[in-house]
Amino acid sequence: MMITITFDRNNDGTIHSFTMSGHAESGPYGHDLVCAGASAVSFGTVNAIAELCQTELHVEMKDDGGFLRCRVPEHLNDGIYENVQLLLKGMLVSMKTMEEQYRQFIQIKS
Repeated sequence: MMITITFDRNNDGTIHSFTMSGHAESGPYGHDLVCAGASAVSFGTVNAIAELCQTELHVEMKDDGGFLRCRVPEHLNDGIYENVQLLLKGMLVSMKTMEEQYRQFIQIKS
């Protein structure tokens, strides 16, 4: 198994959503560091956007934690939108850093 994270972009290159699916299975349940890291980064980003940008992403979860899709709401003002983008780009950098170390367990598509 593998975690796949896909960042979907608008025509201008900005991120409009990300989808994380699958399980890393890099260790026994409760000791899977790749899964824990990916979850911490993704939920940390969603929470940072909510708190720092006062913006709730549209969140869809299913498969007992094996699927997460988050979409940026439309019609945000430019300043908030730029801050949301910065946080999402930070998430992408963090996930790519994990992918470099644990390529057999996590794949990033951006």
